[in-house]
Amino acid sequence: MITIGIPAYNEEKNIAKVIVQLQDKGYSIIVCDDGSSDMTAKIAEKMNVIVIRHEKNLGYGAAIRSIFLKAKELNTDSLVTFDADGQHRVEDITSLIEPLTKDKADIVIGSRFLGQDESNIPNYRKTGIKVITKIANISGEKELTDSQSGLRAYNSKALESITPSENGMGVSTEILIKANKANLKIFEIPVTILYEGNTSTHHPVSHGASVIVSTMKFISIERPLKFYGIPGVVLLSIGLFFSFWAIQGFAETRQIITNVSLIGIGTTILGLIFLMNAILLFTLVNLVREGKEN
Repeated sequence: MITIGIPAYNEEKNIAKVIVQLQDKGYSIIVCDDGSSDMTAKIAEKMNVIVIRHEKNLGYGAAIRSIFLKAKELNTDSLVTFDADGQHRVEDITSLIEPLTKDKADIVIGSRFLGQDESNIPNYRKTGIKVITKIANISGEKELTDSQSGLRAYNSKALESITPSENGMGVSTEILIKANKANLKIFEIPVTILYEGNTSTHHPVSHGASVIVSTMKFISIERPLKFYGIPGVVLLSIGLFFSFWAIQGFAETRQIITNVSLIGIGTTILGLIFLMNAILLFTLVNLVREGKEN
């Protein structure tokens, strides 16, 4: 059974059209209304689909979590997350599902940047997505091209292995980090996103900032030595270089080079703080994991 999960927030203008297109293909549909103040939930309920209602707006991640839990309850074979704003194409679902059915992947991501014409993507979105994807790739072994795509397919193994906890837009990165931890196979296919009119309900700046903060939070927890340790070593190296320069200058002239000394002291302290954080967080995370296993 293929189930389509649609997170929706104030999408009364688009939700009916999206559901009709999916029903024409015979898909089972779950709509999670995330505290909409419009008619989104009522429209979906009248169209004979499964509707999960949040009493208040909890965020995109919370909607994805509710969809995951309902899909597991229904014992669905494959779950495809599909945006309610009309940007995703129904015809791309078949391509998303194919790697799952052939056991090539546990998670398939529809990428906007995989050999496709990017001219239809607004520049601010293109830049933001690529920056966030670069950050997200720090936590994984596979270099992805579109870590923020909401068009994804999950098999039953992925659904059993992952329960999202992030309420906000950072859930896309959280899922990838947890998938890497569970050794799930991640695959990307090219898709076309339709950017027509004002379909997004999120302000691009606040959306981007939220995703970056969430992404960095999860990476810092999952890869503390890499996240804090590498910058710590770099800062400490710079600090020692400038400190040596200041000491050498004082030995030759008996005068303190103030700027060089301040840079040396400041970066050395910052480097040590980063390294201490890396060690402490690495130790703490491993203690928590051992406690859970026991």
